[in-house]
Amino acid sequence: MNSGRLTQLSTVGIILNNTKMVIIVFFCCCSCAANTTGEKRLSVYLTDSSKYILLPPENIENSLDMAQQISASCKGRKFFLNAWVKADETGMEMASSALKPEYIAADFQLCFYNTAALRQALNDCGLSFEDTENSRRIFKGKTLVIEIEKGRNTVRLVNHLRGYAYTPEGDFE
Repeated sequence: MNSGRLTQLSTVGIILNNTKMVIIVFFCCCSCAANTTGEKRLSVYLTDSSKYILLPPENIENSLDMAQQISASCKGRKFFLNAWVKADETGMEMASSALKPEYIAADFQLCFYNTAALRQALNDCGLSFEDTENSRRIFKGKTLVIEIEKGRNTVRLVNHLRGYAYTPEGDFE
């Protein structure tokens, strides 16, 4: 599999290094095309009609610099991966595969970015956002699209619309 390099520190703060794929290979069977024409910031479609524009890196809740074990499932297939993630207010680094890195970044933001910035960005693309101490839910109307459960050592993201789920493990406090 190929690796990609994407650098856009001023607007998104993502650096994906040219390394062997070690993270979230299951997105290859789930991702959709993103349209970034005419925009300075990257975007992804969280639903077929809801375009989410990636937030700047200063919206991260807490800096991360850690190894993570990731268990994932997509359409009945299970994957177990190890990854290193480094993310702070200046950007994010993680290994990549041949998939579009902005989809990895979007899911990461939904799990680890601050509530106010996420709520605004999701409202801007026609989605609603519920947040409690240990969970986040994203809706299109009354339809649950994405569900996130946060624990001290695990975060579980389930994308009901696209049919995938994954659980990064690490020390998230």
